Amino acid sequence: MQLEEYWGVGPKTREALMDSIGVEDAVRAIENGDVRALTEAGLSRGRATRILRRANGGEGMDVLATGDARDVYRELLDLIQRHAVTHGAADRIRVLTPLLDTDEMTARLDTVLATRDAWTALDEGDRERVLDAFAAYDEAQEGERAAVDAALALIDAGVVAASEEATAGDGEDVFAPLGRLDRDALGDASAALAGLDGATVIEGVDDELDSLRDSLATVERLDANALDVIEQLRDGGVGGTEEFQTAFVEHVRSEADVTNDRVRDAMPDDAIDATDFVGTTLRELSNDLRSAVSERRELVASDLRGDVAAAREDVDAAVETVDDIAFYLSLARFALAHEMCRPEFVTADRETVAVVDASNLSLAAESESVQPITYAIGEHTLGEYDDVPPRADDRTPPAEHRVAVVTGANSGGKTTLLETLCQIVLLAQMGLPVPASRAQVSTFDSIVFHRRHASFNAGVLESTLRNIVPPLSTNERTLMLVDEFEAITEPGSAADLLHGLVRLTVDRGALGAFVTHLADDLEPLPEAARTDGIFAEGLSPELELEVDYQPRFGTVGRSTPEFIVSRLVANADDRSERAGFETLAEAVGHDVVQRTLADARWNG
Repeated sequence: MQLEEYWGVGPKTREALMDSIGVEDAVRAIENGDVRALTEAGLSRGRATRILRRANGGEGMDVLATGDARDVYRELLDLIQRHAVTHGAADRIRVLTPLLDTDEMTARLDTVLATRDAWTALDEGDRERVLDAFAAYDEAQEGERAAVDAALALIDAGVVAASEEATAGDGEDVFAPLGRLDRDALGDASAALAGLDGATVIEGVDDELDSLRDSLATVERLDANALDVIEQLRDGGVGGTEEFQTAFVEHVRSEADVTNDRVRDAMPDDAIDATDFVGTTLRELSNDLRSAVSERRELVASDLRGDVAAAREDVDAAVETVDDIAFYLSLARFALAHEMCRPEFVTADRETVAVVDASNLSLAAESESVQPITYAIGEHTLGEYDDVPPRADDRTPPAEHRVAVVTGANSGGKTTLLETLCQIVLLAQMGLPVPASRAQVSTFDSIVFHRRHASFNAGVLESTLRNIVPPLSTNERTLMLVDEFEAITEPGSAADLLHGLVRLTVDRGALGAFVTHLADDLEPLPEAARTDGIFAEGLSPELELEVDYQPRFGTVGRSTPEFIVSRLVANADDRSERAGFETLAEAVGHDVVQRTLADARWNG
């Protein structure tokens, strides 16, 4: 395949890749999702990631129909990467995309959850050994030897036994292939790879080679200081030629640890003086030792390469397995950190997004206390499970409405609800567990998520409609998650347009949740739509707004300005300022404000 056939590879990028790593390696990096190879070749990480996402899941990226949906997708990847055990795993996480095939989603889910179970079966000490093995693998910048050493460390940490115990016939996790590797062969290969540095045999592998190298280094040093050698011998009282030659042979033998015969074989027959004799002998001896080093090095290297070749199948399997383990273990740690569950994929005969005790991952990453919510749109079967807890109104979400209009107080969690649904659908469609105790999810061709944007002009209205209407009109399975549409146009027109969007969503057979403060203006809703409400319940003793974030189904959630005004009255520092807020209290109901403040003090 030609480089320019890949999305995002234009003439400049193609030339940069060809000049740095060549076409073949560039194609291999793109096909394998190798972010590091592309960044080392000179591409920015962002550009490399975008190319790889399109190359390895381009159709899945089309599911993200709006910029806000793409933002949620990127936020999820950032959260997942926090649990990556290697840089390579983080790179593979960066190029995860939504999938379109439910079988592929299920297969990835199976592996992630089996890996999670195997990981939890390890004791704390073994987990530390596994993480240390991956840290060493990362420090070595991966490679064949690092992968073999990592595989050996993982085997020794007991992951194979933990894998067998955890899965117990329920399918394989990524640790299982380690059990099929020949540990002894891998050990020999590790030692062999440790002894090789390219074509060079490193020091300490072969005593004879090390001795020859030391001898060569000594002889080269003597050659560089030949005049000092001559002077040293003469200072020792050496006289005639024969006596000088004998003393020289002994000196070189003792210094360089070589045999007399090796030195004598290097001596010239026709030296004209001592300087010529010593210089010629040392140079010839150096050449002889250099040849000996080369021959021995090649012999040892050949033996080492033979050990690697004998274990080639296991070595290749270790390289592939270690990378897969790092990737899936990272995903499993993410799932474990957020107590995530397996989503139930709903078949094509019905569509739904239904969750029990779902949490928003962005909030959970920043706070220890997040109120889980139960919510649903579409035809779900949550009510068939005995373990579904009762909601605020003692019933599970209705199953007959494809569209919900979500109402309630400001800061009541309505936008967070939409974002949570978007997170859950995206995670499920990427083949990952979701942050809920139970979830039923359909797959979608388009996810239209639109956050509230406080810009009030015709240009914003037009661009918003261009973003959210075409996916709804042209795709078969669309999820609409639209937040405060009225923020971008005047209330009267906003109500009419929003009512039209609700009708269009119903008519197109899509699913949708629309957050709005204009619920009364949307009546009557289509039969397939309902209104849900989120309610503020009062002020805390610290005068913080207390909200029940669990929506109540089939009812309008009202704004509660008396709570806000009550807080302003209580916190006013200036008498005239307080008088101004008390005037507002009269407008919203002075008795209500006083009762709110009394309740807050009582609760304190």
